[in-house]
Amino acid sequence: MKKRILIVLGVLLLTALTSVVVYANFLQEKKHKPSDYNIGIKYEEAFQSQKPMLALFYVDWCGYCLRFMPKFKTVSKLYKDKYNVVMLNAEDPANSSLVEDVVLSGFPTLYIIDPKYDNRVLINNGIYSDLKKLRVELDRYLRIRNLLDLVPVN
Repeated sequence: MKKRILIVLGVLLLTALTSVVVYANFLQEKKHKPSDYNIGIKYEEAFQSQKPMLALFYVDWCGYCLRFMPKFKTVSKLYKDKYNVVMLNAEDPANSSLVEDVVLSGFPTLYIIDPKYDNRVLINNGIYSDLKKLRVELDRYLRIRNLLDLVPVN
């Protein structure tokens, strides 16, 4: 009888310790603000490239920005060969001139910025929650850009 009680207590203790370890790992992996994600490359590096960039303007206090980040991470993986992915904190003084230039009306704001064609396309924030619709827009831009690449420059 005592052996049975000791075995049950041992199993319970082992289960409790495993749960504590799993929960501690969960807390360490949890992102508390958008900048914790650190997705993509620097704007200056992306601007020098021939690829268009997918630029996300965010602020760390924005709950919508934080909720969008897992999707943005997925998009960055799906399009890493087609777009340079950039995260720009709109409150960082280093980004102030670009933030003023693009005119942000809310957060998060997602732009396709194409240095090759001096083009900017604002992605409507109504489609951020739907990954399929977002992919349609990103693919559409790439199709149009491919057509522009076929037009001879005089």
